[in-house]
Amino acid sequence: MALTKKDLVLMVAKDTGVTQVDVKRVIQRCLDHLVGSLKEGKTVELRNFGVFKVRQRAPRRGRNPKTGQEVPVPPKRVVVFKPGLLMRQDIK
Repeated sequence: MALTKKDLVLMVAKDTGVTQVDVKRVIQRCLDHLVGSLKEGKTVELRNFGVFKVRQRAPRRGRNPKTGQEVPVPPKRVVVFKPGLLMRQDIK
């Protein structure tokens, strides 16, 4: 089962006593700034959590699974995440 944004809002609101509306607004603004920074090509580093980066994928040859025909796959930008040391230790 996945942790949703709503679940996160409920947990933070319960822990802090702040209203769900305010918590949701803060979480959404954080996510908006994170995405905005990645769109600008910046690296987002959250200490003890991890690092988000944008990488350029090279063009390649793909294959249509239905027909078997080769098709070109254009280059594209993808977000990669590398967990921080504390996260890696906690998840083990």
